[in-house]
Amino acid sequence: MKKFYDYIIVGSGASGGALSYYLSRTGAKVLMLEAGKRYSSESFSSNEMHANANLMWGGGTEMNTNADQIFLRGKVVGGGTVINQCLLDRFDDVAYEDWRTQSNIKFHKLDMMNRHYDEVESHLSLYNMQKEDWNGNAELYAKGFDNLGFEWSPLRRGQANCNNDNDCIVCLGGCARKSKQSTLETFIPMAESNGMTLVSEFEVAEVIHGESFVTVQGNCKGQPTTYYGAKCILASGAIGTTKLLLKSQLQNKLPALGENFHCHPQWMSIAFFDDIIDSHKGYFQTLKSSDPRFRDWGFKLENVFAGPIAIALLKQGYGHDHQQFMQRYRNMACIEVAVRDQAAGKITLNNSGKVIIKKPLSDGDQQRANHGNRIVKDMFNSLGAYETMTSPMRIGLHLMGGCTIGENELTSVVNENFQVHGMKNLFIADSSTFPNAPGINPMLTILAMAHRASESILAESGQRTTQPNIATKEVVA
Repeated sequence: MKKFYDYIIVGSGASGGALSYYLSRTGAKVLMLEAGKRYSSESFSSNEMHANANLMWGGGTEMNTNADQIFLRGKVVGGGTVINQCLLDRFDDVAYEDWRTQSNIKFHKLDMMNRHYDEVESHLSLYNMQKEDWNGNAELYAKGFDNLGFEWSPLRRGQANCNNDNDCIVCLGGCARKSKQSTLETFIPMAESNGMTLVSEFEVAEVIHGESFVTVQGNCKGQPTTYYGAKCILASGAIGTTKLLLKSQLQNKLPALGENFHCHPQWMSIAFFDDIIDSHKGYFQTLKSSDPRFRDWGFKLENVFAGPIAIALLKQGYGHDHQQFMQRYRNMACIEVAVRDQAAGKITLNNSGKVIIKKPLSDGDQQRANHGNRIVKDMFNSLGAYETMTSPMRIGLHLMGGCTIGENELTSVVNENFQVHGMKNLFIADSSTFPNAPGINPMLTILAMAHRASESILAESGQRTTQPNIATKEVVA
């Protein structure tokens, strides 16, 4: 007997999680497939090494072809929303105008996207970080901005009754309090209450588009398994979705497949102080740069930190010098520069089916990074730091593109209805459709785009698309 569904969703992160709810609440038979395992708040490991190994593709060690940039992406039920900080900002007119110029998609406008933001926010608990949430790193961050005359603002995070016990840093390996508003704690349980079926540890090998249905083949815990759906929606992120279409041998039909890959390259600068900072304690990320000059210059600054394993990887060398570096862990402060990159990369597969990521750093991107890092060093100098180190390791976060949305079938992969060109039953609704890097944390916009995509998909199926909103749960500082 064939395992047939109205909708098959591949991926369970921001896009897949939201889609599962909006499609299942119509009464449709929905299946979600996720390559990673399902964890609960009780089963997340507080051990940094175990969390990296268990929750990320490649254990968090995927790199570009030049081996000078590392990419982090979730492999777990909830996807990237489990391992990120759940920072939820709407895109601005600058981002959407750039998108619209490149894509010629009419809904790439803030005033057209606001209703989608309103809808997804109505299902989330939103919190504006307040001064009492600052740790030592945030105190220095704010003072450094003030010293140099730059503007900063509190971050808005998806969290509910966090009751931080000075260990927020372990949240990067999964929230143990059911507080962080990952899809694991929000949209997926709501979808399951609507009857959605979730199959974890299922790695999709191929999608076969047919005139009447889509065939999805893969392995579930090592066992070959096939499912069938009237519609299939890919939501595995920029690398995952692009990889799946390439493995499905669709590159000849989709000439833009794998092109236009972007991210927000990030550099961490660590400063050393005589006083104890304890940047690893409390809410370690509470502030952001809001100075319009930074937006014009193409970068932003955030107060961040990481566990000892991640911090150790930022320092080149070994032996006594590296040991001395780590012995000063409690005296470290950190500010990160995130660049709105301009140089597009490309995703391909080698002969064995492994992902190859060509992601250059243009001279302009390097200049933006250098500018931001100089400002960070000036900030730390104004605060009395006796040493500042900018790590040469570049971290690629917020992975976007590879299956760009647009009107032109030669330069894009999906149309304005999130439908793959020439394939009426196959859709893509994740960050792989982004035309370029927005320079703003993308999670909230991925959720909002998923809501819009669900409306298009349901309309294509002749189903009702709207439901009344509930009140947004937001705490305003």
